[in-house]
Amino acid sequence: MKTLRFCAASLAALALTVSASVFAHESTDPSEKVTVLQDQMLKNVPGKKAMMIEVDYKPGQASIAHKHEGTAMAYVLSGSITSQVKGEKAVTYKAGEYWYEAAGSEHLVSKNASATESARLLVFMVLSPDEKVLIPLKN
Repeated sequence: MKTLRFCAASLAALALTVSASVFAHESTDPSEKVTVLQDQMLKNVPGKKAMMIEVDYKPGQASIAHKHEGTAMAYVLSGSITSQVKGEKAVTYKAGEYWYEAAGSEHLVSKNASATESARLLVFMVLSPDEKVLIPLKN
């Protein structure tokens, strides 16, 4: 009976861990750290919400190829980030620079441009409450 309780508790803990990782779109150490700073419904745009997200990359870290259902605007807080949206060239942005991604854009590359320095990114998104922040792209 103890084994069954331990197993059920372990599965519940694993489920919570996986759920948190999927929402934050981080997996293990090779991936970026994502922190949701704000998540607010917009009173002047019914049915939409705004999210402010901080993305921290260790040297050499990268996000998986993905798309966002919502519109995204990104601002480099520190370091440099290489970003590429499908159909466009990869661009490396330095601290103080920014870019826009239309809803549904396929984000093929999002990575720390440095193998020795950390990088931080601030992302502002507008989306519906039922839309996903990140959808991994299939190879």
